[in-house]
Parts: sequence; C-alpha cells; structure tokens
Amino acid sequence: MTKALHPRIRLLLVDDHPIVREGIKSAFLLKKHIDVVGEASSGEEAIRKAVRLKPHIILMDINMPGMSGLEAARRIGKLVPESKILALTMHENREYIIEMSRLGARGYVFKDSPPTELVKAIETVHQGDLFFSPRASQHLLRAFVQDEPLRPRKSAVRLTIREREIMALIVEGLKNLEIASRLGVTERTIETYRHRLMQKLQVRSVAGLIKYAIAEGITKV
Repeated sequence: MTKALHPRIRLLLVDDHPIVREGIKSAFLLKKHIDVVGEASSGEEAIRKAVRLKPHIILMDINMPGMSGLEAARRIGKLVPESKILALTMHENREYIIEMSRLGARGYVFKDSPPTELVKAIETVHQGDLFFSPRASQHLLRAFVQDEPLRPRKSAVRLTIREREIMALIVEGLKNLEIASRLGVTERTIETYRHRLMQKLQVRSVAGLIKYAIAEGITKV
C-alpha cells in the first residue's frame, strides 16, 4: 500500500474579499492534501468557525471590516490553541509582522507571493515549523538587530489596533469616505477616530499624524 506523500491539512480561509478567497482556493486545486473546510469574511465569523471546525491551519487576513485579523488571532489563540494561524496580507509593515508574531502566528506571507510559496507555507506550519516569507523575515531580523522586542512599542501614548489601522490609512492618503468604505463603517465614525487621534497625540494636522506614524513605524512600506 502506497503512503500518502502529504498528510491531510484542514484549512480555514479568512478574507473579506470573495474574489481573493476564490483565487486562493484555485491554487489548491491540484493539492489534494489541502482541504478548505470553511471560509470566513470577518474576524467574528473566523472565531465562530474556528471553534466549530477546529482546522489545522487558519489562513488569516489582517485588515477586515469590523474585527481585524489581529484581534481575531488573539481570541482564537485562547479558544482554539491547537489551530495554527498563518497571516496572509498585502501589508509589508513591521508593526503588523511583529504583532502577529507576538500573538502566536506561525507564519506570515504576502498576497502577491506565488502560489507555490503559499502552499509551502501551509505545509511547513502544519508540520510544526515557522514560515515567514523572505520580506517578512527581514523585518523580524531588523527588529532583533535593533533590539526591538516582539511586543508593541512602549510609548507615552497607547493606540488601539483600530486606531493604528486607521492612522495607517490616513498616512497612505485615503480620505475619510475611502477609509470608511474600506473598513465597512460610516464616514462619521472615521471623522470621530481622526479627531480622537489628533487629541490623543496632541497634534493639529495630518502632517502631525504622519510624523508620529513614521516615528512609530505605523506607515505602510
């Protein structure tokens, strides 16, 4: 009797864009050992399905409307510690990489990575090892070289994950309406966050927010 070349891997796919999920699933068509047992389009749904399905691997997007992938990863780590989280994102941002590592993610790959790298990441993490794509590894290496611990930076002002997320989008140059559309909230909500950020950081303009974001590494690469 011939042994299977690969163990079966139960995968939960989390991304708020259906077209992205379909594209990822198409990469697994010839990989019969990877079973997409569930899909989720939000952090809240990811938690519910992780608890119910108990997948081996959770392929987790970071930026989603409502609960972010960061917060979902934190909660899943407590509720379903046996499920391994692999971050899949477009954000080449050191803060995101460090935070996901701190939360127990076993890997970090980018959405523009070739399908072969994504499959390798899933197989590697399932085997109990870590897999960080080369660009992510460089950020982690720089963090260690610069003696930056894998935990949020200690500063006089503490921002929530949502505040940091919105600040990154402001710095990227998006308007309130564009940010609201991307995060699935109202424009008024973003206006409130922007005002709160300026008060919290004691700045009076977007230029002040940008200066803080650069100092804290919140800007997108």
